[in-house]
Amino acid sequence: MGKESSDELNPPVEASGSEIAPRKRRTFLDYVALAIATCGVGYFPIAPGTMGSLVGVGLYVLLRRIVLKYIFAVMDQRSVIPEYQEMLASFGLICVLLVVTTAISMVGIWAASRAERLLGRKDPSAVVIDEVVGQLITFAFVPYFLAAPAIAVGFVLFRAFDIVKPYPIRKLEKLPSGLGIVVDDIAAGLYAGIALSVISILSLLHILP
Repeated sequence: MGKESSDELNPPVEASGSEIAPRKRRTFLDYVALAIATCGVGYFPIAPGTMGSLVGVGLYVLLRRIVLKYIFAVMDQRSVIPEYQEMLASFGLICVLLVVTTAISMVGIWAASRAERLLGRKDPSAVVIDEVVGQLITFAFVPYFLAAPAIAVGFVLFRAFDIVKPYPIRKLEKLPSGLGIVVDDIAAGLYAGIALSVISILSLLHILP
């Protein structure tokens, strides 16, 4: 069963009450889970998955700016050789990005599982935390100095893989509850990240314009 999303190739799927029984009363944690799962854009009427990816892009840009500012400040204090600065900055950014993405993934699985029960649907379109995670994973594959052109390309690549869902993404969707919601987008992010890495390398070698 695929996500009920207007910007994906899967038809809408509504689970029966016997499959996912919605809660009658919502607790504080229920509202927290919904806020995390929807990222404030999940109820957008058009292409909520794309909106979720844009949240991922925005989070990456913000995180990149903060982390690189700190890393370069430290390297300046320690008089790091300029030739090593780009390599160390890229490595530091990727490490922080992977830690943050892992944390968001864990919280996202919990929130998506809870949101699924609250909304009474399997992989509801309002849940877009998975797109945020997948988009962040995509950008973990490029060095920071290629970020400007890579952001647009990475966004398009992730959306394409998330919509087309090559093997084994559709199988991963069948994993239970929030795990299936998030893990399939992690796979799409890996596909997009690998493709983005190839494009980046070809660009650095001046094979691509």
